[in-house]
Amino acid sequence: MEDTARDAFDYFLDMETGEVLILSVDILNRARISLSEDFDEDMENYEEVEFDRDIEIPDWMEDEVELALEIFLDEGKYARIPERSPNHAYTAMGEFTNNLEDIELQSELLQVLDGQGAFRRFKDALEPHPRLRKLWYGYNAKATRLEITEWLTSLHIEAIS
Repeated sequence: MEDTARDAFDYFLDMETGEVLILSVDILNRARISLSEDFDEDMENYEEVEFDRDIEIPDWMEDEVELALEIFLDEGKYARIPERSPNHAYTAMGEFTNNLEDIELQSELLQVLDGQGAFRRFKDALEPHPRLRKLWYGYNAKATRLEITEWLTSLHIEAIS
């Protein structure tokens, strides 16, 4: 969930095994192109998909492309792991800041939270305070864990701590 850009990889949860699958965006795009060009809607219920023509895929990519195709075709077995909500992350920064005892630092952090670029400014403002930065990362990890647990619950999966 922390990888919000998703420009290199995307993540899927195998709902049967609990395994997290990491696939490159390139592999996923190749699989999408294969499906959009060659998949016949009447084939949806077949166990194995046969394409009308051979798809040019390097040998080293075959297994991953097959896995990506399986993810796209067996929607009930896999769930795409969503990006962490910027609102949740922003709320966590605000809650952390509001709980600080150092009023001067609290005021400084509240100012950096205002406006675009708040995430970067917040991290930069914590840079000269290693102890506080470590506390922030622990606080943020707990907030992220809660968000993950809520997502799993929405899938009717019990999170194990």
